[in-house]
Amino acid sequence: MVRISLIILALSIAMTGCSGKESSQDISTIRVGLVLSVGGLGDKSFNDSAYKGLIRAEKELKIKPIYGQPEQMAEDEKYLRQYAEQGFDLVIAVGFLMKDALERVAGEFPNSKFAIIDAVVNRPNVASLVFKEHEGSFLVGAIAGLMTETNKVGFVGGMDIPLIHKFEVGYTEGVKYVNPDAVVIVAYAGSGPEAFHDPVRGKSLALSQFDHGVDVIFQAAGSTGNGVIDAAEERGLFAIGVDANQNYMAPGHVLTSMLKRVDVAVYEIIKDVVEGRFRGGIHVYGLEVDGVGYALDEYNRDLLPNSVIERVERIKRDIVAGKIQVTDYTVTH
Repeated sequence: MVRISLIILALSIAMTGCSGKESSQDISTIRVGLVLSVGGLGDKSFNDSAYKGLIRAEKELKIKPIYGQPEQMAEDEKYLRQYAEQGFDLVIAVGFLMKDALERVAGEFPNSKFAIIDAVVNRPNVASLVFKEHEGSFLVGAIAGLMTETNKVGFVGGMDIPLIHKFEVGYTEGVKYVNPDAVVIVAYAGSGPEAFHDPVRGKSLALSQFDHGVDVIFQAAGSTGNGVIDAAEERGLFAIGVDANQNYMAPGHVLTSMLKRVDVAVYEIIKDVVEGRFRGGIHVYGLEVDGVGYALDEYNRDLLPNSVIERVERIKRDIVAGKIQVTDYTVTH
């Protein structure tokens, strides 16, 4: 009996030691919950870019990541609240569609830290990560205006809302800045969230524009834009990608991509938490910090003459210097 008691005591001490180690590790590990926008991973655009930032943080900052993929907007709040209840060090909402849900959850958990992309939530525990999409769109508009051979270019937006009008207006101003005679044809996929993940609709809209003489289309439409790129490849014409670098999706038929560095914003806000300098409020990402831009790589370098690249780089410098003012639709409307 004494021997058995000693064995039990030894096992108890061993188990206590293991438990203590696990508890210590949990305390020292930063946990980050990322709630993706409806459509989830695989959009080759907005969600994938946010996830890229999360995985980079896992590798470089040694955080413990988890991500949720709501199948419909009604589930957004459930995911946000679940991560907050579990005591995650940071909860990130991907996309403006979660603004109302995050307002409620952040109010219920004032001691938790949150971030949201593409919306402003006026709470001290929420970092609002917003972008100067109009600046990046101006640059790709300039590329379209310089490269068109028909003087007709297109824009296909996802959901018909002010945020996407911000892309449209910046793009149109860029086209007109370098080519005043060019015509910009505009179409939107719809008025609801589904407009961001309907590639069949995107392809149909693009084919219609190509049929009307357009030879370059900029899409700002989530995975709906994948259909625009398919149409460009099918017709032997050009598309311009958005958010992530989509040049690889149809080599020879994607002139460039308007880069919206959601991955950088996600990584940087996680880094702020890790380093103990998180702050609520508005965080802005524009050309001056490479928060937006355009993609140049092995897939499109041969498509763009050096003269075009040099012109666009001059325009970029002038925007940063304030010599060119690009309209921010969300401010003027």
